[in-house]
Amino acid sequence: MPHVFTTLISVDELRELLAAGPAPVIVDCGFDLADTDDGEYAWRAVHLAGSFYLHLDRDLSGTKTGRNGRHPLPERAAFAATLGRLGITPATQVVALDRQGGPYASRLWWMLRWMGHEAVAVLDGGFAAWRTAGGAVDDNEPAAHATAPYPERAPLVGTLSADALLAQLGRVPLVDARPGERFRGEVEPLDPKAGHIPGALNRFFKDNLGADGRFKSAAVLRAEFEALLGRDAAAQTVHQCGSGVTACHNLLAMEHAGLAGSRLYPGSWSEWSSDPARPIATG
Repeated sequence: MPHVFTTLISVDELRELLAAGPAPVIVDCGFDLADTDDGEYAWRAVHLAGSFYLHLDRDLSGTKTGRNGRHPLPERAAFAATLGRLGITPATQVVALDRQGGPYASRLWWMLRWMGHEAVAVLDGGFAAWRTAGGAVDDNEPAAHATAPYPERAPLVGTLSADALLAQLGRVPLVDARPGERFRGEVEPLDPKAGHIPGALNRFFKDNLGADGRFKSAAVLRAEFEALLGRDAAAQTVHQCGSGVTACHNLLAMEHAGLAGSRLYPGSWSEWSSDPARPIATG
């Protein structure tokens, strides 16, 4: 029985997995919010050999209405078709990576869990770690072994709507993954209003990484999140960020640390701040 990777996978573990077979489906999710074509251009120039590309706006988000955030979740049927196009079935080990420290790979990790898929992991250190270690790269577009849309399964993760969060505000631990200056409302480069959801705690997603660009150890992450939230708070915790992307990095870090059960508010600040009736805090 092959080992199933469900949070992180190291470069060495991925090499062993590729050598042993069956090959995992590897997906590059690299992206740049300021230049939405950059991630795909970078993938086309050179990528982990055999890896596919999924685009945050086209493949990992749904239709924007102006009131549901910058990266709303797609319809489950649409995402199921995307997974089928890459040949992903419930038996497939999926490995996600990016070149930005893991936030976009973490979005795919979380979305696959949202679809009920357990065998998905993020490549620790991303493309840089793979290339530094001499891993195989090329510029070929791989041929997918397309299959039927991913079957309907019960989600392995929970979500919370804006209305549900508003009703519980102040009674559930809420973690915002944005940089401190955005959280405090000092700058806001992406959304119309600056600030944060009242009562939220700030945990910048990059604080999950060490100086080498890899995730901190499970023990260190557990200690840091317990210091932020208190012990035994994981199952009540809700995560958010600007648009429901980088929050997935904190969800992954907690899961890797053995702190399971947190939920995602997918609309996040971009949805919350679009309604003037919702409260806003700064500082």
